[in-house]
Amino acid sequence: MKEISVQELKAMIDNKEDFQLIDVRRPDEYNFCNLGGELIPLDEILDHADKISKDKKVVIHCRSGARSANAIQQLEKHFGFTNLYNLKGGILAYSREIDSSIPQY
Repeated sequence: MKEISVQELKAMIDNKEDFQLIDVRRPDEYNFCNLGGELIPLDEILDHADKISKDKKVVIHCRSGARSANAIQQLEKHFGFTNLYNLKGGILAYSREIDSSIPQY
C-alpha cells in the first residue's frame, strides 16, 4: 500500500496540487475536526466508490491510519483502484507535526 507523510500532504496543499482528499472517519469525528477533505465514512466507502477519482492522486485518511488503510484495501480489491495513498499517522500525525490547532482526540 502506498503511503504519504503529513509533510508530503502539506506540500501538496501548499502547492495547490490537483488531488482528492477523503476522510473515512465517522461524521461526529469529522465535525469535531477535519482537514477539509470529503467525508465518506469507512462503512459506506464501497457504496460511494463512484465519488472517488481514478484520474488523479487520492489521499485517504482517518484518525491514525488504520481505517484508511482498510478502506484502501477494500477499494483496490473490489474496484481496482491504483491511485490511492494512505496518510501515515492520520489526522493525529497532522495535528502533531503540521498544525497544532487541530484538536487531538
